[in-house]
Parts: sequence; structure tokens; C-alpha cells
Amino acid sequence: MQTPTNITLNKEKTLLTTTFDKIDYPLSSEYLRVYSPSAEVVGHGKGQETLQLNKENVTILRIQPTGNYAVILFFSDDHDSGIYSWSHLHKLALNHDKLWREYLQKLKNSGLTHPQI
Repeated sequence: MQTPTNITLNKEKTLLTTTFDKIDYPLSSEYLRVYSPSAEVVGHGKGQETLQLNKENVTILRIQPTGNYAVILFFSDDHDSGIYSWSHLHKLALNHDKLWREYLQKLKNSGLTHPQI
């Protein structure tokens, strides 16, 4: 299991930077929200995922450590049920570009667009 050596939230509360192996990975609050590991987002099995919409202005209100293996992120849209394990954060960090493209493609496939495109 990869453990981050540092986690910081910018003062605007829109960018969480995780550090793994001395490399900083800036992750937007929107990205973290749409890839929340909660059942509300991923469902309870394959094919039960819920596409998250209109999360571009969400912020992270606070971060709560959970044991020595994860954090809970409290978002401004009242979402706080995802437990972001170190392995989940590491996966999100390493696969950011691919996962973000997949999210944008899912929006497009649903007939929606992202405001930043």
C-alpha cells in the first residue's frame, strides 16, 4: 500500500495535493468528488455507477483522517460518505488524465458537456 507523505488543501479549497514518492499530485475537488469511492457514486456492483453532474464548483470543506489508511473528504454539496483510502487516492493521482478523459466522455455520451470545454 502506498501511503502519502503529505496532503494539503489550497486556501480556495478547490485543490487537494497528495504527495506519493516525493511527487506532488494536484487533484481538483471536482475530480475527487466525481470519483468518490462512496456507494452513492460507485453503487454496489458493476454497472451501478451514478454519473456525477454539476460538480465543477464544489469545494472541500474539511478533511478527516480515518485510521492510518484513509481520509474522509467533506464537500460543499453535503457529500461526505466516501472513504478515500491511500490506495484509492494513489490510483486517482496516477491515472488522473485517463480518468478525467473518461469522465468527460461519459458526460458527452449522456448528451452533456462540461462547462470548461
